[in-house]
Amino acid sequence: MELRQRALEVFCITDPQQKADSAMAMAFDTTQTDALNCQRKLDYAGQPGRPHQPELVHPQQVPRRSPFTPEGHSALLHSIAHIEFNAINLALDAIWRFTDMPAAYYLDWLQVAQEEAKHFTMLRQHLLDEGHDYGDFVAHDGMWNICESTRHDVTTRMALVPRTMEARGLDATPIIQAKLRKVGTPRALAAVEILAVILAEEVGHVAIGNHWYHWLCQRESLDPMTFYAQVALQHGAPRLKPPFNILARRMAGFSDAEIAALPQ
Repeated sequence: MELRQRALEVFCITDPQQKADSAMAMAFDTTQTDALNCQRKLDYAGQPGRPHQPELVHPQQVPRRSPFTPEGHSALLHSIAHIEFNAINLALDAIWRFTDMPAAYYLDWLQVAQEEAKHFTMLRQHLLDEGHDYGDFVAHDGMWNICESTRHDVTTRMALVPRTMEARGLDATPIIQAKLRKVGTPRALAAVEILAVILAEEVGHVAIGNHWYHWLCQRESLDPMTFYAQVALQHGAPRLKPPFNILARRMAGFSDAEIAALPQ
C-alpha cells in the first residue's frame, strides 16, 4: 500500500497499542517508485484516532503529584506516555497531510513515527508493571492543538511542532531524570533509563524538524528566525523558558544565532 495512505489509516486507529504496533510495522520499499505518491492530496477532516481515555482537560486542571509517591510516579510517566502517543499522531500527520515534499521527508517522518511508537510502548509497559495503564490519569491536549493550528502549512508545522513542542522535551527530560534519581527506587531508576533512550532519539526527531524547516525556508526565500518569530506569535506557541539543554539543542541542529536568542 502507498505509504501516505497507510499513514492516514494508522492515524485513524483508536486503540493506542494497536496504533503503536501498526506504526512500528509500517514499511516502505524504496524500489516501488509509486509508494509515496507525494503529489496526491488525501482528504480527511477528522481528528486522529484516540481512545476514550484519558480524559482531556485544561492544562491547569491536570493535578500536580509528587514523584516520591507510587501514584505520583505513575502519573508522571503517564503524562510522558501521553506526549509520546500524541507524537505518533504528529509524525503520521506529517506524512499523510503534506504533499509535494521530497521522498526523504516522508521517510524521515516514518522513522519518527516508528520511534515514537516504540517510546509509547516502553512507557505503557512501565505503567502496566506499576498496576496502571494509559488512560488511567487525566491529560491535556496542548500538543495536538498546535498541530491542528498548523495543518495548512508545512513550513509553519516544522517551525512549531518539532522545533518548539518537541524541543521542549530536550530541555525537560534531564530535569525529570534528576528528580527520579533522587527518588532512587528501582522503578524510578528504570524510568530514568527509559527516558535516556527517549532523549537520545528525540534529539534526532528535532534534528529532522530543523533540517526540513531550513530546507523549506530556503525553498520559499524566508528568513528562518524572522519567520519563526512571526508564526510563534500568530499561533500562540508556548513561550520558551530556561533552563535549556544547550548541548542537545546543538546536536539537534539549532544554530548559534538561535541558541543565543533563547531567553535567559
